[in-house]
Amino acid sequence: MKARILFTTVIAAGLIASTGSLRAQGTPEDDRLYDLVRVKMAENRDVGGQGRIQVAVKNGEVTLAGTVETEKLKAKAAKVAKKVKGVRQVVNNLKVDK
Repeated sequence: MKARILFTTVIAAGLIASTGSLRAQGTPEDDRLYDLVRVKMAENRDVGGQGRIQVAVKNGEVTLAGTVETEKLKAKAAKVAKKVKGVRQVVNNLKVDK
């Protein structure tokens, strides 16, 4: 169990560092929310492999951009972001790659 948590944390950190993410644009709270949303996305088995999702946070509003493979993944990414405590709103600008 500890190995899985460590592995997930390492993968999440790698995804956060390697993606062309938009980053937080507001307060230290926005920075915290940005990190939490990215980690939750990386931990989610459906959304985690979608390295093309970019995240921006401003005043508690999360904006998702980039492309995903299906409408289901688009909806799932928004749902994951909305579940993060402190997120006030999610703007889902993800495009489905056809």
